Amino acid sequence: MTVVLIGPPAAGKTRVGKRLARSLGETFIDTDAVIVAKYGPISGIFAERGEEAFRAIERDVVAEALALGGVVSFGGGAVLDPRTQADLAAAKVVLLTVSPEVIAARINDGKRPLVQSVESWRALVEKRMPLYESLADYRADTSRRPITTIVDEIAEWVQEQERTQA
Repeated sequence: MTVVLIGPPAAGKTRVGKRLARSLGETFIDTDAVIVAKYGPISGIFAERGEEAFRAIERDVVAEALALGGVVSFGGGAVLDPRTQADLAAAKVVLLTVSPEVIAARINDGKRPLVQSVESWRALVEKRMPLYESLADYRADTSRRPITTIVDEIAEWVQEQERTQA
């Protein structure tokens, strides 16, 4: 089983992913965490080597994670690579969204090189949302509902997908 969480920066992909993996009895891979463990802070990669180099690293990590399966959380821009988009056809893809009204508290962590303000977040989401939506099999908003409710709903959907495909 491979379940992939996609969505804009700060939508809660890591938090939801960890709990979803536990709920489903699957392993959890956060591709951004793998990148940081292997190459250092993402903001440092962007600053020292540029976005193109970061995206090449990200693509390699994403391909490895998809090959392993389980619950995989992507960085917000991982879906920009056409090879990754093609790879997602074999996975259950969950789009996590979040409203701009609650995003400010989530993006002020210094970890997101392409998002420094609510305005830059909005612009990035506006540009990427059509792609996110085209790849998604299921959608959940993380703005205001309890994370346990969100995870339970996604787990139920995943299990239903598994039953109908068996």
